[in-house]
Amino acid sequence: MTVTTLYTVENMNSLRPPSRLLLAVVIALPALRGIAQSPPTGDAAYKIVQTSQIMGTGRIDYVYADSENRHLYVPRGNSVLAFDLDTLQPATPIAGLMGGHGVAVDPVSGHAFSSSMPVLMWDAKTLQPIKTISVQGRPDGILFEPMTERIYIFSHEAPNATVLDGKDGSIVGTIDLGGSPEQAASDGQGHLYVDLEDKGSIAVVDVKTMKVIATYSLDGKGGGPGGLGLDAKNQILFAFCHEPATAVILSATDGKILTTLPIGNGTDGGGFNPATMEAFSSQGDGTLTIIKENSPTSFAVEQTVQTMTHAKTCTLDTKTNHIIVVATDRPTPSPGPSASPGAAVSGTTVQTAMASPAEGRGGPGGPGGRRGYSGPALLHILVVGR
Repeated sequence: MTVTTLYTVENMNSLRPPSRLLLAVVIALPALRGIAQSPPTGDAAYKIVQTSQIMGTGRIDYVYADSENRHLYVPRGNSVLAFDLDTLQPATPIAGLMGGHGVAVDPVSGHAFSSSMPVLMWDAKTLQPIKTISVQGRPDGILFEPMTERIYIFSHEAPNATVLDGKDGSIVGTIDLGGSPEQAASDGQGHLYVDLEDKGSIAVVDVKTMKVIATYSLDGKGGGPGGLGLDAKNQILFAFCHEPATAVILSATDGKILTTLPIGNGTDGGGFNPATMEAFSSQGDGTLTIIKENSPTSFAVEQTVQTMTHAKTCTLDTKTNHIIVVATDRPTPSPGPSASPGAAVSGTTVQTAMASPAEGRGGPGGPGGRRGYSGPALLHILVVGR
């Protein structure tokens, strides 16, 4: 089977030249939050800079970039795929993995972990398995916490969080978060923030005591937070929500809501890049929203990048400042030799046929759309950068 592809990145926020009156207002009131900005162009604009496709089966979940060891991890079906982060070519398969939803790496010990049952621990450089760890609940999200050098595995069932020692994989304890966790972020100073999708709130965990010390309500400004970004220096949280499709921006110190900004539909991942002072959210409607933090009190949607339907989860390569999103869809068959399963396909020789909403678990904006189509399909890796 021969398939062909074409990607286009269009600027979604093009505006007509402002009237003189509007221009005067913008100049006179530069401190207004969320002011519409002219989208960046040329070298300043984000765009898709690299793509890769590979055939396979199974749904996907959280993508993770190990910037130090230059590996990209994509859970798919009953395995976790590893790629070279620079070339996007498949790396040595990780033996012993039984599925999973995400990956986290402890850069101090050099150990990687999967949020699976059981959890697999492996060497982050060689990709060789070390041990398996039995945990309770339904492992989903996962995070490395740098202050304590521990791995947090999140579950929508009790226990909501299982905490592992990054050095040896032993279970340190469990935490009741008071809701269903999705994404989390650490300030590196003793606090862990976890968005609770079913509560419309963010739990604050003291990582030393492993207890919830506060819960910040989003006050109805956004529901079902699926992504989370944290500016640790200025203590600003970015909660990316489903209903409505909104970024709720709040103080990490006391939970005070600072402002809200629109994002695309179907978010399931987000983050913050301190090198560029930008928060970002990936959405199942095929968009990536970039929010600029102009100051700790001024924020604006800087750009909306066209990606691909179902590309709901994302990760940041801190070495290159690239944002990576992933999606699956069924290829459109055409006459010609068949592509063998598992064969990498060039980004210039692959054309996609978007999966319909019914083929995922709820479509781009639905609760399970993140995982996409489960049958034979192309896995798309899209690298977004300047």
